[in-house]
Amino acid sequence: MSDQPDVIVYTDGACSGNPGPGGWAAILKHPASNGVRKLSGGESGTTNNRMELMAAIEGLRAIDDSERRRVRLVSDSEYVLKGLTEWIKGWIKNNWRRGSKAGAPPVKNADLWKTLYEL
Repeated sequence: MSDQPDVIVYTDGACSGNPGPGGWAAILKHPASNGVRKLSGGESGTTNNRMELMAAIEGLRAIDDSERRRVRLVSDSEYVLKGLTEWIKGWIKNNWRRGSKAGAPPVKNADLWKTLYEL
């Protein structure tokens, strides 16, 4: 199997004010065919982190799931990248809390993190 992904998903999200009106975008590239698909959306009252997560979620949702795919997710968001590679296993272990002690605060944006994890 090649290390080459079947799909590359480039993502970004931002807000004007935090919270404030925000937007997200995802570009899906299929290296084998050079096919490109562009997606975008937004919300009127949101945060930068929520828009970064929505870009990743909507980019992954747009991939044809009729067969297994190797996907490379590209983001400039440390929040998204560290969340997926370092923090999420602990959050799941702690029932979506930011620590194992009683009274630990819930993970911010847990609704979106759960969706992203499923994808």
